[in-house]
Amino acid sequence: MIEYVKGELTEVTPAYAVVEAHGVGYGMSISLNTFSAIQGKKEARLWTYEAIREDAYQLFGFATKQEREMFLLLISVSGVGANTARMILSSLSVQELCSTISTGDERLLKGVKGIGLRTAQRIIVDLKDKIVTSGIAQELPAGTGVAAPLIDNSVKDEAVGALTMLGFAPAPSAKVVMAILKEQPTLPVEQVVKLALKEIK
Repeated sequence: MIEYVKGELTEVTPAYAVVEAHGVGYGMSISLNTFSAIQGKKEARLWTYEAIREDAYQLFGFATKQEREMFLLLISVSGVGANTARMILSSLSVQELCSTISTGDERLLKGVKGIGLRTAQRIIVDLKDKIVTSGIAQELPAGTGVAAPLIDNSVKDEAVGALTMLGFAPAPSAKVVMAILKEQPTLPVEQVVKLALKEIK
């Protein structure tokens, strides 16, 4: 098993990266979170997962061990394949996903492309205890635990709800709203929505 690949980043796109190590180029499928972490760097170390099937061999790369651990938990859920897990980790950070699962926010999970209500519910039921026992939440950097006590959840929920009604997908909306509230936790809903509209893609 390849644990990680460390070397020169010869190619990086939002979904794919090539790391050259000792003359060998390792092509890896990556999430948007990993892309953000390695973008602009000349060298990188990516933790890997090998998906081996009869008809294909695919290597997945992760900027952190925590992201890979979450990926492995996601693909352990019935109905969640490797590419779906990567899509989830492109829409939500490991911290946000831990929070979403621990609070049972199926609506946010359902906002990820390819995730229906039943799959969202299954992810929450299957992984609620596992994210605690695996220690993923505790391994996250200081200040990024599951709970975010400084953020007013009612403001967050209202802002995400407003953006959803305006036609934006819940997952990216929540990501932008969380980022705004981390910087300015006392903002009222309307200001959060106004700022989010400028940043959301």
